[in-house]
Amino acid sequence: MTLDSRLAASYADPSLHAHGLFIGGDWHAGDGIPVLNPATTERLAEVPDASVRDALRAVDAAEVAAAGWRATPPRQRAEILRRWFGLMTDHAEELAVLISLENGKALADARGEVAYAAEFFRWYAEEAVRISGEFRHAPSGANHILVDHDPIGISVLITPWNFPAAMATRKIGPALAAGCTVILKPASETPLTAYAMARLGAEAGVPPGVVNVLTTSQPGPVVNAMLADPRVRKLSFTGSTGVGRTLLAEAAKTVVSCSMELGGNAPFLVFDDADLNAALDGAMIAKMRNAGEACTAANRFYVQAGIHDAFVAGLTQRMAALKVGPGTQAGTQVGPMITAKAVTKIDRLVRQAVAGGAHVTTGGAPLSGPGYYYPPTVIENVPEDAEMAHEEIFGPVAPVYRFETDAQAIRLANATEYGLAAYVYSRDLSRALRVGKGIEAGMIAINRGLMSDPAAPFGGVKQSGLGREGGVTGIMEFLEPKYFAVNF
Repeated sequence: MTLDSRLAASYADPSLHAHGLFIGGDWHAGDGIPVLNPATTERLAEVPDASVRDALRAVDAAEVAAAGWRATPPRQRAEILRRWFGLMTDHAEELAVLISLENGKALADARGEVAYAAEFFRWYAEEAVRISGEFRHAPSGANHILVDHDPIGISVLITPWNFPAAMATRKIGPALAAGCTVILKPASETPLTAYAMARLGAEAGVPPGVVNVLTTSQPGPVVNAMLADPRVRKLSFTGSTGVGRTLLAEAAKTVVSCSMELGGNAPFLVFDDADLNAALDGAMIAKMRNAGEACTAANRFYVQAGIHDAFVAGLTQRMAALKVGPGTQAGTQVGPMITAKAVTKIDRLVRQAVAGGAHVTTGGAPLSGPGYYYPPTVIENVPEDAEMAHEEIFGPVAPVYRFETDAQAIRLANATEYGLAAYVYSRDLSRALRVGKGIEAGMIAINRGLMSDPAAPFGGVKQSGLGREGGVTGIMEFLEPKYFAVNF
């Protein structure tokens, strides 16, 4: 299938998703935010630039729909989510092309994202009918304890540009399953996928006002206005730790419940007894999925001395062989970065490490345009105090550090304010589990380069966030326990 034939399919056409803000089940015309293809810098479409007034209209719509959606039987909510899953699956290739166009990621990565994103709707269709309660005797014998769960209320969902479909479904799925109405604010770099998702949701039978979508170039004032509205009771945010801290401070003013999935600085530990080829396979997935633009991406490779040189040689060979190009181009394995600013940041981190004594074995300099390209890069002998050891690279750069002992590996892995994900490779499962227990992170992958799963709790510790998304626990973020003291 050629790109032109893909674009002929409606959901792959960027212009279809630039018709207005989606509020109360209707499209409200507007423009003001250009959406660029990072592979070419060409304009794909222009989407509306929501004002504070628009945001409050979205809260109004969510409030109007709230009582009806809350009263909708769980089975009915589940069937709507299940239909939404089916529609995403039916339109998977079109959605993948759309994601690749506005985000730049290779089509293979975009297809993987669509499949992953759709699974959240299927998972939470199943969880919607399994919201449990509690019944027991009070220890004093004075009464019985009955615990029910209510929907937390109107929820503001803020998603990033790197996974425009999956980050939306990971929040919308549990919110709707719990009985909440939502306002989704996607990143202005990749808003088209969010509007496509809204169209599919309406087709699946989501009632007007249950899901609202707005884009804005003024995220601060717009989000703050919604958080200041007493009708809004939940904020679910995925993005940088810096922005997360600001939002937490704002949400504190009205005591809004917050779920925060923030930055990462994932260590990838390879021990001497690891299967080298398996570790290299895992490294390529953990580093290069989405060209490194993922919060779970391996950011620091710590390799034990005995296997270090062979690992660097193998990783260099594999990274150098990757094909860089536009995401929609056949055979592309690494697409462009999201913006020119992203390329500048990556290049700064690499240059700073080299100035400190590091050695680049492949890549190491931006590629010429058009488009925002940085090549797959391996850099060894990186100083422990290099900036890239402490800051999220968010790109296709693999810095490798040498270690000697298990204790040193754990110390290095924990030498960061973040604690989202970590990877451990060792043939000795007991050792891998022991090391994993010592690492301060919310998720540990052992002998695997991919850990994300809709059925598992996703989230971190320290400055990587609050709460969990996905899994059985994800729906609890959108529910409030209600205790009844009961006498018979």
